[in-house]
Amino acid sequence: MTSKPTLGVGMVGYAFMGQAHSQAWRTVNAAFDLPYAVDMAAIAGRSEDKVKAAAEKFGWRSYETDWRALVERDDIGLVDVCSPGGNHAEVAIAALAAGKHVLCEKPLANTVEEAREMVKAAEAAAQNGVRSMVGFNYRRVPAAAFARQLVLDGKLGAIRHVRAVYLQDWITDPEFPLVWRLKKEEAGSGALGDIASHIVDLTQFVTGQTITGVSGLTETFVKERPLVASTEGLRGTGSSERGEVTVDDAALFIARLSGGAVATYEATRFATGRRNGLRIELNGEKGSLVFDLERLNELELYLSDDDAGTQGFRRILVTEPEHPYMSAWWPAGHIIGWEHSFTHEAYDLVTAIAAGTDPAPTFADGLQVQQVLDAVERSAESGSGWIPTTDNS
Repeated sequence: MTSKPTLGVGMVGYAFMGQAHSQAWRTVNAAFDLPYAVDMAAIAGRSEDKVKAAAEKFGWRSYETDWRALVERDDIGLVDVCSPGGNHAEVAIAALAAGKHVLCEKPLANTVEEAREMVKAAEAAAQNGVRSMVGFNYRRVPAAAFARQLVLDGKLGAIRHVRAVYLQDWITDPEFPLVWRLKKEEAGSGALGDIASHIVDLTQFVTGQTITGVSGLTETFVKERPLVASTEGLRGTGSSERGEVTVDDAALFIARLSGGAVATYEATRFATGRRNGLRIELNGEKGSLVFDLERLNELELYLSDDDAGTQGFRRILVTEPEHPYMSAWWPAGHIIGWEHSFTHEAYDLVTAIAAGTDPAPTFADGLQVQQVLDAVERSAESGSGWIPTTDNS
C-alpha cells in the first residue's frame, strides 16, 4: 500500500474553539479518505501550563508558547488560527508569508482594514499554491448544505424574504466577568461579530446572494462588569474590580440581498433561556424552508405546488448517505452533532489543498462579511439609516 504524504497541522489557541478544532483534526483521518495523513504536530498558547495540558488532552504531539515558533516549524504545513480576533491578522499573514496554508476562525478580523490586509496576503500566497479559508463551520452542517442545494436547484423559486436569528443567553448575569469577548480591542465587536457573522455568512451561502446594504442598531445592556478572576470555556468568575464593556450585547438590522430579497437579522447574547438558538427561514415564490441549529439534522420544507388537502411544512431528516457529508458517518437515521461540522470543514480544506483549488469560504468571502458587520456598526453609531456594504472608506 502506498503511504500518503503527511500534512502537519499547527494550531494557535487552545480554549473553546481550540477544543472544537482539535476534535476535528483528531477525527478527520478516520471519517474520510483524505489525500494526506493529517499530523497534529503542535499547539501554541502563551501559558505553558495550560497549553501543555491542552496538548495532552486534545491529542497534539507537542506545544509552543510562542505562535511565531509554531509558524517557523518545518513539520507544520497548515496553521489553524483559533485565537481571539485581535491577533488573527498578525498570525495569518505571518503564516501565509512562511508558505503555510491557513484556516482562520470567524470573523476573519476585527476590522475591515485588517481583513483587507489578510486578503492581500492570501492572494499573494495563492500564487505559490498556498491556500486559506475562513472557519464558518455552519456551512458544513449537512442540513444547511442540503438547504443550499434545494435553493440553487430552484425548489423555492425566487427568494423574497430571509429571516435570521442567533440567540444566546450566556452573559445575561450582570456579574458575569469581563472576558475577552466583551472587549473591543480583542474581539472587535460583541454579538455582532461573534454570532451575527455566522448568520450573515450562512444566509448568503444558502441563498447564493450577498447583502448589499443594511440599516442597523446595537445595544449594550450591561455597561460594566467584574474583571476576570478565572475562565473556562464560556464560563468564568469575576474579581472585586470592575471594567467597561466596550462591545455590543445585541445587534439587529434589516438588509437587502443581491438577488432582490429583503432580510432581517437579530443577534443577541441576552435572550434568556436560549443557549445557542440559530434559525434561518427563507420564503420563496414556490415554497419556504427553515433550518434550526437546535434540530441540526432536520429541515422544514413547504412547497406551494403540493396537493392542497395535505399541504404543509414537511420534516426532512438529513441523514441519508446522498445528503452532504453523511456518507462518511452512520446508517440513515443515525444523527450527528455540532462537532461534526468542524470535521467537515477540515475535510474540505485538506481536499482543496490537495486539489490545488481555493477552499470556500475564502479570505475574500470573510472580508465581505466583515464589510457587512462594519456597515451595521456604522449605521448603528451614526443613526443615519441605510449603509451600502461596500462603502467602507
